[in-house]
Amino acid sequence: MPLPLFLGIGAAIAAAGGVGAGIHGGVKMKEANDTMKSAQRRHEENVAKFEKNNKETTASMDKLGTFELSIIKSFETFADVIERIQNKPEFKSIEKNGVKLPTYSPEELKRTSVGAGVLIGGLGGAAAGTAGGFAAAGATTAAVMALGTASTGTAIASLSGAAATNATLAALGGGAVAAGGGGMALGSMVLGGATLGVGLLVGGIIFNFTGSKLSDKADEAWSQMKKTETEINKICNYLKKLKQTSDSYYSSLKKVNDIYEKYLQAIKATVLTYGKTDWNYFTREEKLSVENCSYLVGLLYSMCKVKLVNQSSSGNDVNSINYIDINASKDKADKIMLSMN
Repeated sequence: MPLPLFLGIGAAIAAAGGVGAGIHGGVKMKEANDTMKSAQRRHEENVAKFEKNNKETTASMDKLGTFELSIIKSFETFADVIERIQNKPEFKSIEKNGVKLPTYSPEELKRTSVGAGVLIGGLGGAAAGTAGGFAAAGATTAAVMALGTASTGTAIASLSGAAATNATLAALGGGAVAAGGGGMALGSMVLGGATLGVGLLVGGIIFNFTGSKLSDKADEAWSQMKKTETEINKICNYLKKLKQTSDSYYSSLKKVNDIYEKYLQAIKATVLTYGKTDWNYFTREEKLSVENCSYLVGLLYSMCKVKLVNQSSSGNDVNSINYIDINASKDKADKIMLSMN
């Protein structure tokens, strides 16, 4: 075979092989590109799911925390009215239907009420999740801590607005770790508004996936997406359960508070409107109103003290929901409400 022809055939074969390799390479590049796009799309969907759950849960917890603080703040009115009644019996041992409730004094109620008022005053400028953080740690505990001393040595009650709120959060985190609701350690951490609710309610797990970029390599990007998806699913499952728990506890609190408000209005009418301040001249119904209202204050005080969230022992895991104390508190409320019915 003439050499030029031989070389021509060889070149044609080589060219064909090159075209084949090029096609194969192009297919692989398209597959890699498709994988990258699919990973990115699924990652964005996962992040959107997390943000939706986080927003809903944070709103639910904020609603509960604000409600608890408003209940505690109302105790000052109850204490003021009760102090006007002369010759009334001392409700030192509060027990109804076999359920023991925490004892309290009018002075203690007033102090706690002032603390709740300080916190409520600061919620207007606080980031989402702050009020929910108080519910997570126990609103009564937060209100008591609000009367403590800030790290600067200033009395927290003398502060106002967000400064008082932040000082209380710092005190709960640094001064009372046992009372912290998983991210209450704001004394040593500065959290942005976008992550405040997460930090307070979920715990120490790092949420860098919300702004992270996937690898430029297709296989690695898919692996990263799957790993992040597992974490997001775990967190979303926790957030859904926390929201359900928060909503349920809010309902239980509201039932008790509605009855408490009715008794409180009845007592205010007796003492403030009709001017009756001597227990000996109270009717049976009026005495029952005072007695029941006192029980309900103790119950609400106790319910608002319950931590909804237990802090995770691991910085890389989510917190846990305090089902034991939550369910015990709701059962206690049901028994007392049934006895009053």
